[in-house]
Amino acid sequence: MGATVAIIGRPNVGKSTLFNRLVGKRLALVDDTPGVTRDRRPGDARLGDLRFTIIDTAGLEDADKSSLEGRMRRQTEEAVETADAVLFVIDARAGVTPLDAHFAEVARKTTRPVILLANKAEGRAGESGLYESFSLGLGEPIAISAEHGEGLADLYDALKPHVDRITEEEDAKREEAVTNVDVDEDGEIIDDEDPVGTKERPLRVAIVGRPNAGKSTLINQMLGEDRMLTGPEAGITRDSISVDWLWHDRHIKLFDTAGIRKKARVQEKLEKLSVADALRAIKFAEVVVVTLDATMSFEKQDLQIIDLVAREGRALVIAINKWDLIEDREEAWKKIRDANERYFNQIRGVQIATLSGIQGQGIDRLLESVFKAYDAWNARVSTAKLNRWLDKVTVNHPPPAVAGRRVRLRYMTQPKTRPPHFVAFCSRPENLPESYTRYLVNSLRQTFNIHGTPIRLSYRKGENPYAPKKKRKIQ
Repeated sequence: MGATVAIIGRPNVGKSTLFNRLVGKRLALVDDTPGVTRDRRPGDARLGDLRFTIIDTAGLEDADKSSLEGRMRRQTEEAVETADAVLFVIDARAGVTPLDAHFAEVARKTTRPVILLANKAEGRAGESGLYESFSLGLGEPIAISAEHGEGLADLYDALKPHVDRITEEEDAKREEAVTNVDVDEDGEIIDDEDPVGTKERPLRVAIVGRPNAGKSTLINQMLGEDRMLTGPEAGITRDSISVDWLWHDRHIKLFDTAGIRKKARVQEKLEKLSVADALRAIKFAEVVVVTLDATMSFEKQDLQIIDLVAREGRALVIAINKWDLIEDREEAWKKIRDANERYFNQIRGVQIATLSGIQGQGIDRLLESVFKAYDAWNARVSTAKLNRWLDKVTVNHPPPAVAGRRVRLRYMTQPKTRPPHFVAFCSRPENLPESYTRYLVNSLRQTFNIHGTPIRLSYRKGENPYAPKKKRKIQ
């Protein structure tokens, strides 16, 4: 696991820029607007030969605990509690502000080692703020420029003792665990548990939907802790935050995303960045859970999100959240079933799970649907079964004739999964109507039980055995 380092400081001092610099990617959203980051965001950081987990946090503000800013501050405090070291960042160009001094006093009370960073110290503009930061009582400040990568060598020297200490402690625990494991005559481990902590690759699940559908509340209920920032305000989540979770011995990486509104309503630059981050999470997910609010009517935007998931080729599950608020559940379920048959043509037979994120009802049912959709996403059908099926469907419903000539489907195979992709070899595929392709896809889905995932079907034109073949030139 390695050491964990948290970045804290007041808003707009460059914490997310430093986070992106250390992870080597533009993971965190960066903008001139203060308060862009709201949730804790972890990342795998590299600094020279040091490897550790870095946590980006919301800007520290002195606000009421029940307010949005107060809940953001609580998220930052929890990040500090779980960290092995803390990077306290100030803006060297702005100098030490009263807010910096207030939170520096809080930082001095923590038992975690605190490293003071004077950011934006490139050139001479930050010199006065750098010397002024000695007054915070957090030791000698390190002058850095997160945007330009300056001062990272000094940061390396300051972090190395703390990272090495955690690494040595974990190595000692690992060696102790290995020595306590029983082995057989061939040196194989008898104990079922893995002493070195090796685990399977987690299933990537993205939770998406319109704003205020209860996505963050649902993830908090899954984890059993207030990991995500939640509240009555719409659009709280901005970054796509990933967290690891274990459900019935299955490793899952959950992605909480920002609410996706209609494109015409997204005007602000910051919201555009948040939506783009959510769309990126869909592309890298394996299963996408589209969360709908049971108390709100079904909208075109929900269909567009589902269509996006289908075009990206991801397994799909629909979660009807806030089901505890529905009085006439039988009538509500009838409307959902009708909408499924009428609108969800992109992915027939999609798994639909009703649940209550705030009460934790239906989460097991949702996860069972997720793994069913994942299995369908990885479905593979043997070539022999495919061609037996092809013979039957073409006899029962042959392709329509075009200009008096029939289109012949000769052979079918499946070259890919994730999602299932089938290739049919036929004569004149350009004349095959789209309606017949839909017929084949629906028959494939029904016959081989491939529900809740897109199916790709493409055609290849076979060679005409009677056409004259080109002679190869002898060099």
